[in-house]
Amino acid sequence: MNPFTFEQAADASAAIRLANGAAAARYLGGGTNLVDLMRETVEQPDMLIDVTHLPGDIEPRDDGSLLVGAAAKNTALAAHPDVRSTFPLLTRAILAGASAQIRNMATIGGNILQRTRCRYFYDNAAHCNKRQQGAGCDAQEGFNRYHAILGASPACIATHPSDMCVALAALDAKIHLEGAADGPANQRILPLLDLHRLPGDRPDVETELLPNELITAIEIPPLAFARRSTYRKVRDRASYAFALVSVAAALDIDENGLVRDARLALGGVAQKPWRALKAEEALRGQLAGPESFRAAAEAELASAVGLRDNKFKIELAKRTIVAVLNELKGEGE
Repeated sequence: MNPFTFEQAADASAAIRLANGAAAARYLGGGTNLVDLMRETVEQPDMLIDVTHLPGDIEPRDDGSLLVGAAAKNTALAAHPDVRSTFPLLTRAILAGASAQIRNMATIGGNILQRTRCRYFYDNAAHCNKRQQGAGCDAQEGFNRYHAILGASPACIATHPSDMCVALAALDAKIHLEGAADGPANQRILPLLDLHRLPGDRPDVETELLPNELITAIEIPPLAFARRSTYRKVRDRASYAFALVSVAAALDIDENGLVRDARLALGGVAQKPWRALKAEEALRGQLAGPESFRAAAEAELASAVGLRDNKFKIELAKRTIVAVLNELKGEGE
């Protein structure tokens, strides 16, 4: 591990000032991903800036929205009574993501920015365009069971590992950011769906964050029918493991059994949390049932491309979407 300095920031502005004075600074929350990357020398910062003392409040608002400080722990968010009752898919996604020990350490901001768990990304002996631009991608011909079927490119087929982000994508969450500019221009709000990038020819550029920009909070807008929502994660073992496919869903059905609205997002299938907009559009106005659910899943996965080891994920994703929607339909009957 390379030498580095350690600083503790009292507030966001102090953290950003420290980062701007370093050659390669990283913000440190729970460290559940960053420390692993440093051990493997994938990340080699010259300064770590502890941001765990920044606000971590969970603030329900009168309009039904929720504002969560980026330093909030995953455990606290999952256990919050307003989250459990109003956004149950978010609680279930966080609980599916990691053990209690990791949830107690991990912060919301860090969870959003965790990097892929692709084995070739972690292996310095492997060719990886995400780790070193232009190096190649050994996953293309290697073991790619866990890799992307949507939005991938010849340069990278890695997937985003966060369960929580899949639920946030379904909920149209927004990310509050603070940057280095003086005055009000240093603060902005970005939809979570716009934060993470697909790989294209620059998989090493993973987000739309500006240099040293810091996540300060997440905002979840009101969604009345999110009370009828869930999260399902399909993995290779019952213990904590990364998703082969996951589905976050909320469903609104009218008195005639027609789908009034829906929210769907997929995990384990792309380099970013994948909002299933085609499936949502296909569902609206249709009679809620297995046929319309399957048609929506087919519409969303029509562009999926499987590789040698992960072709099964295309059908698995379709079946999981149908199973989750059937579960939600049954809750309303």
